[in-house]
Amino acid sequence: MSNIVAWTLFALGVFHIPFGIIKFKTAFAEAVSAGFVDQFRAHEVRRTALWFTILGPLLMLAGHAAIHAVAVGDLALLKIVGIYVLITSIICVIAVPKSGFWATLLVSPLLIAAGYGLLP
Repeated sequence: MSNIVAWTLFALGVFHIPFGIIKFKTAFAEAVSAGFVDQFRAHEVRRTALWFTILGPLLMLAGHAAIHAVAVGDLALLKIVGIYVLITSIICVIAVPKSGFWATLLVSPLLIAAGYGLLP
């Protein structure tokens, strides 16, 4: 079960990237056609597109750390990843209730439980 939870976090990151590129294809196309460099600061939709999409690799990184922790039995690392994801998720759900952070809010307590050895 711990392995499934860790891979779920990684999968959320993997799916974030193509979803962001597809959802914000116009914003990215406009930024690229304008030269890409410094084309996200002044345009709210472009900023949203960049932050949404760049969250994918960060979720993948957290997922990889969790997968590694499960593989080597490092419960402390698993707990730490879960706590970081939980705190980030709580802040983001409060700040933007209509967001996908509800998914990480569900996954993070499972990571923490696994870190305490409560999940197989």
